[in-house]
Amino acid sequence: MKNSQKIKQDATNIISPLGDGGKNIIVGIGEILWDVFPEGKVLGGAPANFAYHVSQFGFDGCAISAVGNDQLGEEIIENLDSKNLKYIVEKTPFPTGTVQVTLSGNGIPEYEICQKVAWDNIPFTTRMEELARKTKTVCFGSLAQRSQASRLTINRFLDLVPSEALKIFDINLRQHFYSQELIDHSLNRCNILKINDDEVLLVAKLFDWEIKNEMQICKQLLESYSLDMVVLTKGTQGSFVISENEISFKPTPLVDVADTVGAGDSFTAGFVASLLSGKSISESHEIAVEVSAYICTQHGAMPILPNSLLSKVKVKTNS
Repeated sequence: MKNSQKIKQDATNIISPLGDGGKNIIVGIGEILWDVFPEGKVLGGAPANFAYHVSQFGFDGCAISAVGNDQLGEEIIENLDSKNLKYIVEKTPFPTGTVQVTLSGNGIPEYEICQKVAWDNIPFTTRMEELARKTKTVCFGSLAQRSQASRLTINRFLDLVPSEALKIFDINLRQHFYSQELIDHSLNRCNILKINDDEVLLVAKLFDWEIKNEMQICKQLLESYSLDMVVLTKGTQGSFVISENEISFKPTPLVDVADTVGAGDSFTAGFVASLLSGKSISESHEIAVEVSAYICTQHGAMPILPNSLLSKVKVKTNS
């Protein structure tokens, strides 16, 4: 993967280091922010976490979001550069996003998410349009769609992504920032759904489904929205990947948990990177579980993955 080069374009302060290869471009679009823990802040936001981890596996991971014209925004750009992560990050008049994170005794996070921030106001740009047309995989969630501006940008991007691309909806329900209409629309835009055990029950309730069984709900989602796969994560109880012809289950490894922030995003990244490298659903699932377990042993969402994990995925360079 080519090294990023920072480019500042005209007075809009579009900052967009991108390679020109195009064959392995994987985009995370949506929120980028600071996760603020009692002991300090770390870079976060599900799409950025996802983009960073797929880039560690050798793909052209790219984060699309927005920051404020403030110190926190400058620090995000510096952080992305230090991680060699490619990005299109717009500077806006809104403050850079922050999330107050508190951890339970077993490392499970609770989030207090600030509103009316930069990533609620991601403008669509020519640079994004060019990138969308070359994107091989895009991951998006529900949180960044809580505002009309970012929702429109995400959907314009999805409109331009090639029809054969993977489109992953990592639903990521937070606080009250979702609706039945938003989820229904997003499910119609994706071909892979990633959801956890709490979220799957919430979705069934929103849709007024009588189904109470998690697996039956996943199969209903798979069929109703013509999805290729539903990925269901259940914390310490393991995870499933459900497709039309296959159900893969993997137990969750027992590890010493530092915190679980970003574990789901790294799971998605490991799974997608493995699938795109030609591995089977079961093999990809196993790597995803191992990556996620490692992230849980580290503080923050974007630690460097060890070579023992990275060596399991070989990026295909042919078209």
